[in-house]
Amino acid sequence: MCHGVHGFVAPRLVQSSRKNGPLASLLAGCDRSRYAVDRAFSNRWMKKILDVLTLLATAGSIVLVAQRIFTNPRPDAHLKTLFPAALAFSPLGGTPLHFKAYAVDPKSSPTAEPIGLAFWTTDLVPNEVGYHGPIHMLVGMDLKGVLTGIVVDYNSEPYGYFSVDPPKFASQFKGKSIRDQFRVGADIDAVSRASITMNSAARAVRDSGRQIARAYLSPDAVKPK
Repeated sequence: MCHGVHGFVAPRLVQSSRKNGPLASLLAGCDRSRYAVDRAFSNRWMKKILDVLTLLATAGSIVLVAQRIFTNPRPDAHLKTLFPAALAFSPLGGTPLHFKAYAVDPKSSPTAEPIGLAFWTTDLVPNEVGYHGPIHMLVGMDLKGVLTGIVVDYNSEPYGYFSVDPPKFASQFKGKSIRDQFRVGADIDAVSRASITMNSAARAVRDSGRQIARAYLSPDAVKPK
């Protein structure tokens, strides 16, 4: 009915009728109805927009979680290798992600302080890749910024078997300070035909270690003596 009135009543008649007469009441009612419909329509669209934004935000969070490079979910033996004196380790957590190593079990001594930190290089520098992909290394570091060692857990490097897999590669990082160069051919041994792999691994240990130190260690503790 309202559409018919607005669509077919002559403009002059509508203009004069807005001031008085039965048509004025009808037109006013139509205006109110149309306003109510427009408002309801607008509210529905606003709700849909908010729903879409919420969905996008949730999807973004899921993507961020999904983007984390999968690592060994049970690194207990690796942690013990890095911290032989530790009696307990915290779950992986914090920002940036890390494990805490304890000489005393914090369950029995809640005030116990950690003796060191361990972390996956892939969590700290996920974009650092070798010739074929990221090299998964678990790094241990004491509270003075000195590495207790590294464990190469996984890699898909074509020359990994004679570059980063041999124990002598990992052993040369033990005792190094995060202030060291970590430069292949200088304080890290070079390996012929595996320069891309070796350089990537050295950078990953250096850069991830420095990130952890900046986040969790006292600047005074890592100062050179």
